[in-house]
Amino acid sequence: MDSLDRLFSGVLEARDRSPSESRTSKLFRDGVQKMAKKLVEEAIEVGLDAVQMNRESVVLESADMLYHLAVIWAECGVTPGEVMSEIDRRERMYGIAEKLPKHAGAAQIRRMTQFGARRKTAS
Repeated sequence: MDSLDRLFSGVLEARDRSPSESRTSKLFRDGVQKMAKKLVEEAIEVGLDAVQMNRESVVLESADMLYHLAVIWAECGVTPGEVMSEIDRRERMYGIAEKLPKHAGAAQIRRMTQFGARRKTAS
């Protein structure tokens, strides 16, 4: 189990604690809109620190961003393993350092729609 898996497990464990005792639990109580807002804020901070070439802040803010991403994953029923599988799939198709090409957008949307439908039926 790596650090990201441990972080995700910790988020799942903290989800049901009292919001007065757990910042993570409070985020779950506040809802996905608050979670998304926090994730975006952290991503902006990482970007701004990168522009300023503030290496230490990029590391610290990246850790915060990954925490908030793990919270979003937990809320959406996504696991780190599913994300890593997608990264592996993309590596096989395009190489590790490549993002999906723009023309792949429609296929990806179809695939994600099918994934969402499977999640709803599994619930």
